[in-house]
Amino acid sequence: MSDVSVIFKVYTEEGKLDPVMAGIKKLKPHDLKTEELAFGMKAIKVMFIYDNASANSSEIEERIRRIEGVSEIEVEQETLI
Repeated sequence: MSDVSVIFKVYTEEGKLDPVMAGIKKLKPHDLKTEELAFGMKAIKVMFIYDNASANSSEIEERIRRIEGVSEIEVEQETLI
């Protein structure tokens, strides 16, 4: 099977950026950074790489949603690598 790269954009509740980033780090992402939005607001961009035979992006998304302080998630990009 192939590896898959998925990039999520994660929006947080006000004042919850750092705790959400700490929670995402526990999921061992391939890359994690913040992106400036507007008026000082930031979103988290997180990339995971996984074997599509053993996982899928929906499972990863659900694990991120369970982190306290996450308000919204969108899949920005998903591709075979």
